[in-house]
Amino acid sequence: MTDLDWVPQSCTLPTEEQPLRIAEWDELLTERLTALSRPGPQRLRLELSDAAAAEDRVRDLAERESGCCSFFTFEVTVVAGAVRLDIGVDAVHEAVLEALAERATRLTGHGEQQ
Repeated sequence: MTDLDWVPQSCTLPTEEQPLRIAEWDELLTERLTALSRPGPQRLRLELSDAAAAEDRVRDLAERESGCCSFFTFEVTVVAGAVRLDIGVDAVHEAVLEALAERATRLTGHGEQQ
């Protein structure tokens, strides 16, 4: 699978911009991801370190992602100095969420926690 194979056809981000967006996610995850969990098949929870440094960045990225991939829902909360990013999708896009979880695990070594 290439970096763009998992990007769904319903994504409206121009194709030439998709590698840049993926790089943004990769950088955020590599720098800040401390835990990953799957509260349900259509939900992914990412715990990111250092809310003071990361919150605005996470909110901005989530907002831009919602603009091109309307099937995503994002909820950003600050909990004990960390950023919690809850990501949801509809049933049609579960595979996209799974691909994101697998990518995060591959990049950081943080696998799913129960």
